[in-house]
Amino acid sequence: MTTRPENPAREIRRAALKLGFAAVGFSSPTPRQQAAERYKEMIAERRHGEMDYLERGLTGRLDPHLLLEGVQTIVSLAISYHTPPRPEGATSGIARYARIADYHQVVRERAEALLLDIEHILGKRPRSYIAVDSAPVMEKEYAEKGSIGRTGKNTLLIVPSAGSYVFLAELLIDEAITEERPPLPNPCGSCTICIDACPTGALLTPGKLDATRCISYLTVELKREFTAEEAAMTGSMLFGCDACQEHCPHNQRPLIAADPAFAPKTELLQLQPEQILKLSRSQFKALFRGTPIWRIGLKRLKRNARAVLKNQNQKTRGRC
Repeated sequence: MTTRPENPAREIRRAALKLGFAAVGFSSPTPRQQAAERYKEMIAERRHGEMDYLERGLTGRLDPHLLLEGVQTIVSLAISYHTPPRPEGATSGIARYARIADYHQVVRERAEALLLDIEHILGKRPRSYIAVDSAPVMEKEYAEKGSIGRTGKNTLLIVPSAGSYVFLAELLIDEAITEERPPLPNPCGSCTICIDACPTGALLTPGKLDATRCISYLTVELKREFTAEEAAMTGSMLFGCDACQEHCPHNQRPLIAADPAFAPKTELLQLQPEQILKLSRSQFKALFRGTPIWRIGLKRLKRNARAVLKNQNQKTRGRC
């Protein structure tokens, strides 16, 4: 049996980086009071819109023991998907994270591989729970506690040398792993570029997002038909939005490149709303299966396309 090393955190970090993760951190499973209060405030102010699962999962987010009884450590992981911006001539309004393979499967497989490495490092397999965006975990809070990044004014985690184009995952384990790392500095300072770049004013103040005005929420999370105002706010975006990230200085020249598993799907770069509206179910399946867009289904994607097409037509008429 392998003897547990004196500093398993160092060995686990080395294994995680080898698997392609951009950052790894370790923290206790108790969220800080300030983070809990901010989350409750968001719910109370209804800034989460119709994402009722955020409200239902409140208890679990504040108590990871409900996900894994006896959890002692949360291992926070980040992996880069900082693919190149749309090449010149590409016109499809699809956010970067949706032009690649579905991150849920890719990141989960990497986390499972890391769990095997942790078993080898510790000399035994810990009881564990893997969370990749679909479980009620305050992932940015634990990532900050583990010093892998700091939340920027656009509410997204900024990882040093990688920026904010990162996917996050958490390993909850019933083994105590501690590491002394200084907290990271505020990455934003007096910069407000992301707030100024938001086309709908969804960023109310630094770190405060009104999801009901966010294009990502409207095109991805909202299940019903748009109101006239909501349709207009989507602008040219068929799925998601990168405006605040595209303008962020931390994303201009990151030292850590995108993981090779997240190579852009070129067939998604030129999609026009007219093409979306003509898609059959079988064509939708062939084009989007294995991407995040698959999640919303053809009906909602066509809803988005109708809004974009209407916005484009109104813009054209306004020029006449």
